[in-house]
Amino acid sequence: MWEVTGYLGLFLAAFGAATLLPLQSEAVLVGLLLSEQYSVLALLLVATSGNVLGSLVNWWLGRSVEHCRHRRWFPVTEAKLDKAQQAYHRYGRWSLLASWVPIIGDPLTVVAGLMREPLWSFLLIVTLAKAGRYLVLAALTLGWAG
Repeated sequence: MWEVTGYLGLFLAAFGAATLLPLQSEAVLVGLLLSEQYSVLALLLVATSGNVLGSLVNWWLGRSVEHCRHRRWFPVTEAKLDKAQQAYHRYGRWSLLASWVPIIGDPLTVVAGLMREPLWSFLLIVTLAKAGRYLVLAALTLGWAG
């Protein structure tokens, strides 16, 4: 029972961390890795899937934002949206490789949706970025590098 709770907690932390909520999943993953009670591969798969699904929510929000963009209550100014779109145009879909980076990664996934990034390329690049981050974190935590 506790094992399922650990995986569920990691999934929820990873999902929430990928949205615009101020959460983080790295500490949860490191704690579970250090407990040595969980499959490393399963932890990496759960963390990655939760984080990618959270990013998918951001992408969907970005796709939907055009409908609300001109409303007075909308929380982002036209100028900031235009600036974000210009930056995404300049660097393109490969900027999604930075989707794992704190502070800039989550808004970047929203902008990808706003810019109508195709779902297949969004999922491919974001999955590579997020899985790579968790793999490096696991390697550092478990001493695989040396």
